[in-house]
Amino acid sequence: MSGPLLKVENLTKHYPLGAGFLKKTIPVVRAVADVSFSVAAGETLCIVGESGCGKSTVARLLMRLVKPTSGRVLIDETDIAVLKAHELRAWRRRMQMVFQDPYSSLNPRLTAGQIITEPVENWERLSRKQRKALAAELLRKVGMSPQMMDRLPSELSGGQRQRLGIARALALNPSLIIADEAVSALDVSVQAQILNLLLDLQQQIGIAFIFISHDLSVVEHIGHRVAVMYLGRIVELAACEALFANPVHPYTEALIAAAPVPDPTRVRLEAPVQGEVPSPINPPSGCAFHPRCPHAVNRCRIDVPRLVPMADGRAVACHVRAPDTDFPAQPSATATRSLTAG
Repeated sequence: MSGPLLKVENLTKHYPLGAGFLKKTIPVVRAVADVSFSVAAGETLCIVGESGCGKSTVARLLMRLVKPTSGRVLIDETDIAVLKAHELRAWRRRMQMVFQDPYSSLNPRLTAGQIITEPVENWERLSRKQRKALAAELLRKVGMSPQMMDRLPSELSGGQRQRLGIARALALNPSLIIADEAVSALDVSVQAQILNLLLDLQQQIGIAFIFISHDLSVVEHIGHRVAVMYLGRIVELAACEALFANPVHPYTEALIAAAPVPDPTRVRLEAPVQGEVPSPINPPSGCAFHPRCPHAVNRCRIDVPRLVPMADGRAVACHVRAPDTDFPAQPSATATRSLTAG
């Protein structure tokens, strides 16, 4: 694989809760905190984690559907996070998105052919013959008959609608497609068809994917690298095979242990952690996972761990499993206040 197609540096997003001049401090939802990663051409990076961990918010930040609080999103060394609307438009063709719901993400009043060609017509004028040829080509590419171009979304099955969503994303020849839970609403057999389609497209045209999912079996099948998120932060980033063979972070261990095992003769291990994900409005001090972690030590309650590179190429944010000896983590603001008060 070549150098990074996309580089994300310290991406952060806070959502203020309410406003008012009488409030000295406004509580915020810390949806994404200090997220960094890169994606190479032809690579699939999977982002996994429990509901509410910030996966979909990262996708919207990368697409600039919402503006980040801080951080950079670099494509060809250009930070699209700070571009104005008219400047950003030229970069829209580089990244496209396939949404989770194949029912609500398509315009019910447009035919399949119109849905595919509409994005292209935002940039260039096509004749009727060109529109028809483009729609037919992309429908074939995603395994559908060109005869379906005159059908409305209501006349298509769930799998066909998701294929149509992929065809629409491919219409602009993007370098990167972000798939946000793109197969979670589909039957298992249809999921396999869509996943194999994505793999085939990647081999044919070298497209890169950011694949967001909570289904670890899907991630294991399609991913090259995996970023594990917890409460808005990446806690482990590793090659797919290495992560599933030998998870390092306790939260990664918990996710894999909690995944269903498709073998009735195999006894599944009990998940090593209990409890619920803390609120992003008032996250714990130090490591956000420490209230649920069976290996937590005193430092975990004070210092926020940073992603530390390990010998096998992965990066882990854990004081116990990957102690940061060279660059000690700084105490969080909450922890500093509590220690000072004590």
